[in-house]
Amino acid sequence: MSSPHSAGSAPEWSAYVEDFRRAGRQAVDWIAEYLEHTRDYPVLPRIKPGDLMDALPRSAPDKGESFDAVLKDFNDIIMPAVTHWNHPRFMAYFACTGSTPAILAEMLAATLNTNGLHWKTSPAVAELEQVALGWLRQWMGLPDDYFGIIYDTASISSLHAVAAARELADPGARENGSTPNLVLYTSQESHSSIEKAAIALGIGQKNVRKIATDAEFRLRPEALVQAIEQDRAAGKRPFCAVATVGTTSSTSVDPVAAMADIAERYGLWLHIDAAYAGSAAILPECRHILQGAERAHSLVVNPHKWLFLPVDLSAFYTRRPDILRRAFSLAPEYLTPAADPRALNLMDYGIPLGRRFRSLKLWFLLRYFGRERIQQTLRAHIAWAQNLAGMVEADARFEISAPHPFSVVCFRYKGTDDENRALLEAVNATGEVFLSHTVLNGRVVLRVAIGNLGTTWDDVQRAWELLQQHAPKH
Repeated sequence: MSSPHSAGSAPEWSAYVEDFRRAGRQAVDWIAEYLEHTRDYPVLPRIKPGDLMDALPRSAPDKGESFDAVLKDFNDIIMPAVTHWNHPRFMAYFACTGSTPAILAEMLAATLNTNGLHWKTSPAVAELEQVALGWLRQWMGLPDDYFGIIYDTASISSLHAVAAARELADPGARENGSTPNLVLYTSQESHSSIEKAAIALGIGQKNVRKIATDAEFRLRPEALVQAIEQDRAAGKRPFCAVATVGTTSSTSVDPVAAMADIAERYGLWLHIDAAYAGSAAILPECRHILQGAERAHSLVVNPHKWLFLPVDLSAFYTRRPDILRRAFSLAPEYLTPAADPRALNLMDYGIPLGRRFRSLKLWFLLRYFGRERIQQTLRAHIAWAQNLAGMVEADARFEISAPHPFSVVCFRYKGTDDENRALLEAVNATGEVFLSHTVLNGRVVLRVAIGNLGTTWDDVQRAWELLQQHAPKH
C-alpha cells in the first residue's frame, strides 16, 4: 500500500513559520522605522508612468525566493513608487492615518484569516462588529436604534443605502428590476458615488436630480421641494434623498433636519453621507452637524478618513435593517445557518458574502486611544485649519473660497485657473507636501486637508510657506 505522500510531498508548514518568525521581526522593525521617519520620504514619488512595471520581471519565478530577496526589492523598487498617504504632510483629498494599534490589528486579522460569512463561520467577526460599531455610534451621538454594519468604502455603503431605499419604495424591483420612474435627489456638490449607485442599481443617471446649493455649497431645501413636486406632477416616483455632511470639495454640511422634514413629507428614504465629517460629531461642540440624523434612514461614516484607521473600513448605520435585509438576503442551503435570535448573519445585509475581520482594527483603535485622545487630536486639526485660513486671508494675493468648519481649507491665488494649477504643481514638485485641488463656482481652488495623526502645526505652516514662496508676486 502506497504512502499518502507517495505522489509527492508538500514542504513542512513549520519551515514556513520559522521563515516568517525571522522576517516578521525585520518587517516590524521596518514598520516602526518608517512610522518614525516618514518625513524623510518625498510625499509624492519621483517616477514616470510605467517605471515600476519596467523594473519588475515579466513573469513570476518558478522557484521560490527568500524573504530577504523580496524585502530588498520592496525597498529598492516598490518604495520609490509609493505615494505616502501616511506622511504627516500628505494634505491632499482627505488626509488619513494608518495608526499603530490598527496596524497591529490588521496583522492579527490576516493571521487568523477568518471569514465572516455568517455567525457560525466566525462568531468573533459578527459580534465584535456590533460592539465596535455600537461604541462608535455612542461617541457620535447617534440613536440606539441605528443598526451598524461594516463595508469597505463609503461608495459601497451608499450603494446599499440606495438599494434599501429602492426596496422600500419598490419591493418588486428585487425580482423584476427597477421601476423606470424612480427618482433620487442629491446635492450638486455630493460625491460621485451617489450617482454611481443609481447607475449600478438600474435607477439611471437621468433619474438623479442634482439639487442646487447656496453660497456655502449646502443643498437648498426649497430647490429640493421644487424638484420633487415637478417630478410628482410628471408621474415620477421620488424615493430617496441624500444629505452630505462634509462634501468632498468644500466640506459643506447640508441642512439635515430640513431634509428630514421633506423626506417625511414625501415618503423618501433619507441617507446621510458623512464619510469625512461624521467623525467630528465625536466632539460635543460639533454634534450639531448631525442634527436630524435620528430621523434619517441611514448614515455612513468612514473611520479610515479622519479616525486614524488604515483603508478600508466604512461604518454604515440604518434604522431599517429589516429593509436592508429584505433587499439582500439570499442564502442557498449550504449557507443556511441554524436559527438563533442572537446569531447575526452579516451576509444577509449586503452584497458581500466573504467578510474580513475589519472590526478588529476599529476595536483596537477605540480602546488604545480612547475618546479623550481622539477628541484632542480632532480639535487640534480643526484649530490648525482655522489658523491657516486666517493666514490665507492676511495675504492679499489669496482668497478663501469656502467656509471651513472642519480641518479642510479651500482657497485660491487671485489669478487665473492656470496660475493656480501651476502653483499646485510647483508646491507638490518639492516633495515636501502633497496638496490637491477642486473646482468651486467654476474656478480652480486649492485644498489643504489636515487629518494625519502625525501632522503638527509646523507641517501646516510649512505647507503655507511653500505656497507663498511659489505664488506669483504682485
